[in-house]
Formats: sequence, C-alpha cells, structure tokens
Amino acid sequence: SVFDSGFILGDGVWEGLRVHRGRIAFLAAHLDRLYEAAKAIDLDVGLDRAALIRALYQTLEANRMSDGVHMRVMVTRGEKSTPYQDPRACIGQASVVIIPEYKLPQPEVLVRGVRLFTVHVRRGAPDVQDPKLNSHSKLNCITACIQATKAGADEALMLDPHGFVATCNSTHFFIVRRGEVWTSSGDYCLAGITRANVLALCRANGIVAHEKNFSLTEAYGAEEAFVTGTYAGVTPVTEIDGRRISDGRGPVVERLQGLYLKLIESDVAGSPVA
Repeated sequence: SVFDSGFILGDGVWEGLRVHRGRIAFLAAHLDRLYEAAKAIDLDVGLDRAALIRALYQTLEANRMSDGVHMRVMVTRGEKSTPYQDPRACIGQASVVIIPEYKLPQPEVLVRGVRLFTVHVRRGAPDVQDPKLNSHSKLNCITACIQATKAGADEALMLDPHGFVATCNSTHFFIVRRGEVWTSSGDYCLAGITRANVLALCRANGIVAHEKNFSLTEAYGAEEAFVTGTYAGVTPVTEIDGRRISDGRGPVVERLQGLYLKLIESDVAGSPVA
C-alpha cells in the first residue's frame, strides 16, 4: 500500500541474508539482530522466529532458488490510516516482505578490490539515530554513497562524530597494519554479522585483531584494507582518497576470504531447512 509505514516514513527494520547450498547462512544471528531491532522500535513483527524461517524457505522453494541467492527480509509497521508518523495511526499488522534474487559478487572484484572515498557525512550518535539499528531510514548512508560516487569511488568511508574511522555506507571497514587486523570500536556502526565472524576467525587462527579507534592517517598507512558484508563476504580495498593501499588482494585478505568461505560451508552444513 502507498500508506505503508515503510514507504511513507522509512519506519521498519530489515536484514540481508545469503543463501548457500539451499541453506541461509548464519540465520540465527541475523534473526537475533532483526528481532532485537524490532523490539527497540516497539514493532511487533507479527511472526515468531519459527514462522518467519518457514516463510523464508517457502519463498526460496516457490522461486526454485537454492544457491547464489541474496535475500532481503523487510518488516515495516504496516499500513496507516493517514500519512502521519504516530504509530497509533497504523490500522493493521506489520508488513513482512521477502525478496530473493540471484546475486553474487563479481569474482574479479574479490581480487581487484574497491576504492573508497571519505565523505563529510558522519555516522551519528545513538541519541540521534542509533547506527546499530538496521532501519529502513538510510538517508544518511545514501547521502554518503552519493558523495563517494560523485568522487569516482565505489563506496563511502564514514567517520564517527569524533573524527575516527567508523564504517562504510553499506559495509564494515578493516585495515591491516604490521600483520594485525584493525576495525573500528563498533560504537558507531551496525553490529555486523560478517564483521563479527571475521573477528572470530582472526582470533581462532592466530591473527591479532583489534576493535579500536583509529584515524584516517593510520588507514592511509595500512599494508592492506578490506570491507565485509553479507553479500560479498570479504572484499579488498585498494585505494582510499586517492592513496594506494595495495595492488589488489593482499595475503591477509586472501587468507580471510578462504577462512570465511569455509565458515559458511560449516554453518550451512549444520543448518536444517525449516
């Protein structure tokens, strides 16, 4: 409906999911984040976890899709009686929309990497709009993306309110310095599922990893850099603001890409279909 809360106000939460060999990878962690976000904005999803899992797999089955698929599940506060922000103007249950599409990262990008541009748009403080909420209201990230695109880059690198590196407009950012992996403190970014998995992989495989504040100067001086996300996993970053970081994929990024693919295989192998 044109009166849907998501369309009118961006009032809702969502998750991106990766389907591998007929299973949805890291589904429990994604649903934890979805239901926690819904609770935070006082939104009743209208389906319990078991019912939502069934709906996800029924959607895949109806479309005869089992691999190389990216899904987005979106939950809005539902239809409103009038275009007004007060949730009491809602006249029904939440809207739940599931979109599956065949969508895989280009193999050459996973080797060649992407370029970032640092934008003026900051990640906000949690008392303005908590960046940990995966909400439909993404205008700040969209504005950042536009600025990066106009500058000829692939994605925006965003700073926190204190000027430290926070995250990208749609992915999480990491650097490699002297063999150590650094990412932001996490205070001003979404609690990324892939981000957390990569940090766990580092710690389980003898790679020193830190969540900490660091500056653009330290990012410019990195030996390697990469971004993480549900869609592409681990993607190298070769350039930041015109500074060359590396010529394609470095050894740490290549190792993490291999470890992450093994983690996905392990997760889906133990994941039952609803």
